[in-house]
Amino acid sequence: MSKKIIVVGSGNAALCAGIAALEKGAEVTIIEKANEQEAGGNSKYTAGAMRFVYNSKEDLLPLLLNPNDEKISITEFGSYTKDKFQKDLLSFNDGAPLSLHQHILIDQSYDTLRWLGTHNIKFEPIYSRQTFKKDGKYVFWGGLTLEAKGEGVGLVEAELREFLRLGGKIVYNTEAKALVYKNDRIVGTDVINADGIEEFLSADSVVLGCGGFEANSEMRAKFMGEEWVKAKVRGTKHNTGAGIAMALEIGADFNGNPKGCHATPMDRNMPNYGNESIPYIERKHYRKICYFLGIMLNKEGKRFVDEGINFRNYTYAQFGRAILNQPSNVAWQIFDRQVDDLLYGEYKFWDASFFESDTIEGLIDQIDDIDKGQALKTIKTYNKAVDSSGSFDPTTLDGKRTSGLTPNKTNWANKLSQPPYKAYPVTCGITFTYGGLKVNKDAAVINVEGAVIKGLYACGEMVGGVFYNGYPGGSGLTSGSVFGRLAGFAAAE
Repeated sequence: MSKKIIVVGSGNAALCAGIAALEKGAEVTIIEKANEQEAGGNSKYTAGAMRFVYNSKEDLLPLLLNPNDEKISITEFGSYTKDKFQKDLLSFNDGAPLSLHQHILIDQSYDTLRWLGTHNIKFEPIYSRQTFKKDGKYVFWGGLTLEAKGEGVGLVEAELREFLRLGGKIVYNTEAKALVYKNDRIVGTDVINADGIEEFLSADSVVLGCGGFEANSEMRAKFMGEEWVKAKVRGTKHNTGAGIAMALEIGADFNGNPKGCHATPMDRNMPNYGNESIPYIERKHYRKICYFLGIMLNKEGKRFVDEGINFRNYTYAQFGRAILNQPSNVAWQIFDRQVDDLLYGEYKFWDASFFESDTIEGLIDQIDDIDKGQALKTIKTYNKAVDSSGSFDPTTLDGKRTSGLTPNKTNWANKLSQPPYKAYPVTCGITFTYGGLKVNKDAAVINVEGAVIKGLYACGEMVGGVFYNGYPGGSGLTSGSVFGRLAGFAAAE
């Protein structure tokens, strides 16, 4: 007799759990509190990029939607080794060793991508955001090479098609309210269905894949601090931490860094939540992550981070926090014509906020809430501090830096000297939280006494202990897939 499994949530992690459980012969129902249009969680707000271990181009070819693309032959994919992935995660651990969950993410990342491929989910090279053209070749620069066709929306749609093809069932407008725990195990969930009626849904196992608590201002204040109430929510309004709260209610253990989160520089004029008036695939254009090509000034007219400390894949999830800590939680990204053609499409999107002028003075004069005198002084001092002997190269850590500044810019430091000049207002947009539930190697939820809660599994943002004080871009979706697959397999078996 097949196992009956309920998966709560409908994003990447939840769908991977559903697909994995179906593969093992289980009967799977996904319950989603949003309607069909708003379903898919934060996954639909992503660029669909996946970070994973690979040693050569040959490892990538089985994952590609079109391995015969003529551009493949003139592309340098490099490699992203297990050792490199370990070092990248360790750089955000504040000296702590890799956790069990980080080891699982690294060790199973490639196999999980190959597994997705067996379920009709293939990927494309990220030519638009992860390469620069050099000597007639496309050079990948940050170890992040593949994305789903159609980005996050395409990933969720492809996974949902596979889930339904395998016989899965999804029910929208149905909100899980409580986990039902009897006879020493989970036996199902209490829900409010689409008709607003409370009912009990029985199951042999429940997989929680319904996101973190980033859209819940009270939980942000409780776990992260009052200042986080002011952050914009980059993604879905439905990730309110309900799954975490339900699990804690029956004795689950909290794990990870409760103050940690992915927080990205975003257009200051974005809505408080992901804009529901435009298609999902356009909502990512509110992010503004090309700061490494220019400088960022706060309201006091001062720089506050080393914009070129590393490739943006390793800094954008932290710089949102840095902006939140500035006066009025705002900053301005300043660029000139030298880098205009390198700015990502999000800067040229019809909804992007910016000022433009043929002079630095004219640009700063348009900004009402900045110390104009200090801003002009900062830019003048910055220009004088740029090492003009170095060669600007966005495909590598070029060492083109400033000297004598606090902070210095350690790579990609160009003088702001070629008009027109542009200034983009940014604020902090929180994407997902790092603190969550404690799980074992099979994604089974652990209680405060260190024992498995029988019949309860978790995946995606709900798993605490994967990220601590930052993360290398693209590893969030991979983590969701890895732990979703583990949860689905274990629940079914």
